[in-house]
Amino acid sequence: MAAPVLALTGERTAPGVWHENYWFRRHEAAYAALPSWVPRPPSLAVDAGSGEGYGVALLGAAFRGCNAIGIDYDAAATAHATRTYAGPRAAYLRGALTGLPLPDACADLVVSLQVLEHIWTPAEYVRELARVCRPGATVVLTTPNRLTFSPGLGRREQPTNAYHCREYDVAELVGELGDWTPELSADRVLGVHAGPRLLAWERENGALVGAQQARAPEAWGPALAGMVRQVRAGDFEIRADDLDASLDLVVVARRVG
Repeated sequence: MAAPVLALTGERTAPGVWHENYWFRRHEAAYAALPSWVPRPPSLAVDAGSGEGYGVALLGAAFRGCNAIGIDYDAAATAHATRTYAGPRAAYLRGALTGLPLPDACADLVVSLQVLEHIWTPAEYVRELARVCRPGATVVLTTPNRLTFSPGLGRREQPTNAYHCREYDVAELVGELGDWTPELSADRVLGVHAGPRLLAWERENGALVGAQQARAPEAWGPALAGMVRQVRAGDFEIRADDLDASLDLVVVARRVG
């Protein structure tokens, strides 16, 4: 994988960085699952908080013939995404996620993956996602599960991750979503889990996430470095059981009304 042009700050992940591969593939797993959650192919899909831009390319690959728009507030990110991924059916706009630069009821699918935890005013953000949806459109949100991402952190306590405003457990997330807007109905609540290959490695070597966080990549041993390089989206499972033990939470919602 070639190194990306966009500088890594720790706020977002990107393809093409060997020591970020685990996190990138964990994000990619949710994009890969999208076709199973969307009842019909979208004509317009929106990636809210598109970051480096790869998500729009994945949307285009998942739904052939659909138009996809990525929106991010960071000017460098949207410029990089435009240079790297834009095309006849893929475009990027700079804008606040609490004031999306899109008209009402324009999208059939809105995804916002690993973004919610970065938002200071989540009710405004979620209402904007609902606003740009056509009736019956699908909204997919993912966010780290606070119980496993930040063990010991209480509800509404400030996360140690400098880029996270708030992290959620599943009961909190579902309850808040109902309070933030009545226009979205949560049809499914799922969790991203490590699959058999990752679990087998962890039984032999210990927690994979903890091992990555314990040292700088240049100090990783060959077993850890080799595993991180090999991780693929298919090494993660997304399912409805054991949500409190999941790595990330997934809400698949529908625009009602």
